[in-house]
Amino acid sequence: MSRHPTFADGEFYHIYNRGTEKRKIFTSRSDYERFLALLFLCNGRIAVDLKLQGRTLYEVVHIEKGESITDIGAYCLMPNHFHLLVRDKGRNGTSLFLQKLLTGYTMYFNKRYKRSGTLFEGRSKARHADKDAYLSYLFAYIHLNPVKLIDPKWKENGITNRKAAESFLATYRYSSFHDYARGKRLESKILCKSAFPEYTPNRSSFRTMIAGWLNYKDEIPALLQGRTL
Repeated sequence: MSRHPTFADGEFYHIYNRGTEKRKIFTSRSDYERFLALLFLCNGRIAVDLKLQGRTLYEVVHIEKGESITDIGAYCLMPNHFHLLVRDKGRNGTSLFLQKLLTGYTMYFNKRYKRSGTLFEGRSKARHADKDAYLSYLFAYIHLNPVKLIDPKWKENGITNRKAAESFLATYRYSSFHDYARGKRLESKILCKSAFPEYTPNRSSFRTMIAGWLNYKDEIPALLQGRTL
């Protein structure tokens, strides 16, 4: 069983992990839907049967899972990795959530694709968002990740087609972008927005912020100050 980082009550963290040997961990819509369901189901004190296969968020959202054990502010699922932005709630909640999430998804994936062994690349990485500017940036960074799927070198070389990038983000289903940019949907139940600073008080300001970060210039290296993502 993978160990997980130590988290401090009330602090914010960027958590990410990828498939072992950089393999794809999401190969079908069913895989993405299962992980979304687990983001919801695993974030609770009440034990839930994780052996159920093929369940979507729409099918499990009624299940009683108890009080949440960590606060999720943003997420993005990519073919071979995932990103989460969380606020720790103490009582070992975030570590327990990650253990349940990764174990549950690995069990699902291995059964579905008739494989065995580890699926993720060791313990999840966690970066402490100890500065407000860094936390604000992470909201944009996580939601901008899907742009890499159509423009892999956009951060190094700049956006090739900004309109195409914005359009792709607006249609990418497997992140919390829609929950900030377009309003509530069922997936909003995964999030606890009230636990995070209100950097963008409305949908319009969120879209403006994201559009601004697409003009990737020299700000991010200075902002990160030696941090790695």
